[in-house]
Amino acid sequence: MTTSTTEAISSRATASEATRWGQLIFGIICMVMIANLQYGWTLFVTPIDQKYHWGRAAIQVAFTIFVLTETWLVPFEGYLIDKFGPRIMICGSGFLVAIAWMINAYADSLALLYLAAAIGGIGAGVIYGGSVGNALKWFPDRRGLAAGLTAAGFGAGSALTVIPIANMIQSSGYEAAFWWFGIGQGVVVILVALLLRAPELAPIANDYKIAGVPVSILGLTLPALTFALTIDRVLNGVCRPFFGWVSDHIGRENTMFIAFFIEGLGIYALLYFANNPVLFVILSGLVFFAWGEIYSLFPATCTDIYGRKFATTNYGMLYTAKGTASLLVPLANVLTSATGSWHAVFYVAAILNIIAAVMALAVLRPMRRRAMEMG
Repeated sequence: MTTSTTEAISSRATASEATRWGQLIFGIICMVMIANLQYGWTLFVTPIDQKYHWGRAAIQVAFTIFVLTETWLVPFEGYLIDKFGPRIMICGSGFLVAIAWMINAYADSLALLYLAAAIGGIGAGVIYGGSVGNALKWFPDRRGLAAGLTAAGFGAGSALTVIPIANMIQSSGYEAAFWWFGIGQGVVVILVALLLRAPELAPIANDYKIAGVPVSILGLTLPALTFALTIDRVLNGVCRPFFGWVSDHIGRENTMFIAFFIEGLGIYALLYFANNPVLFVILSGLVFFAWGEIYSLFPATCTDIYGRKFATTNYGMLYTAKGTASLLVPLANVLTSATGSWHAVFYVAAILNIIAAVMALAVLRPMRRRAMEMG
């Protein structure tokens, strides 16, 4: 009997389906509440620059700080979550994410903006790691689907608020958007976190000049950039449980191959069709649909191998890769400036995705099999 099978039997023996699905839903809600910290940031960059003239590059440093603190501290945060449980950790982090956006509302210096980014990153990292880790622990029999649904909250959570935030920025200023959405998101996280518990088992488009061009799809008309942002968030969320469910049936590596290959093709196609507003919206959605799979497949694969006792800690280690990757963002800007276009960046991204697709089958699958045989 495999470790996953044993854990699944134990899970069913100690908790009802309603209980564990309830815990999954609570985690998803928490993830939805922090999605704007990452995916809504782009809406604030231009208004901040228009007010203080710090320069977009300097303002974007705040985003890098957010991603670094969100990811690199997760291993330590995951250990604390595994030790003390998700309730107290996520509840405290709800306070942090609220404070972060409230500071953003009044930040009149880059130092304050960077401080808020660090505070928000720490809070978001705990909430992300804790929610995914809890899902993995409650669903040992369907880890791919559970991790995918939870990660979907983060990927698609901002889809419903992209337009309201943009409208509030336009009507009341970005400061009001930071303040009220910050308070709202933080309060919801705190309240929902009080309901969380671990299972009682031993240990779970501006450069293309199309941003404002109206695009009509299925009777809905929006500016191209707003349309793309909305669809990207929705598909980035939908794909996580979808690919997680697929991986539960055809295997993690096979699913990774399909998703990375699709993303590589999508990025390559964007290179040639991004100047078409409709195709820009459709292809960017395709790329985000394929990209989000890592947030369900990677934690599921990790827990398949190492078990669920320290699932949050182990996934925290894995999640640091996102922070490491954020260090490459400035290099993309350098490459774009040096070549005068986005072509080189798109080529590199497409090639790396194809390489990742091949590595899933040729490298990861043999390594995982050897690791599980040794364990």
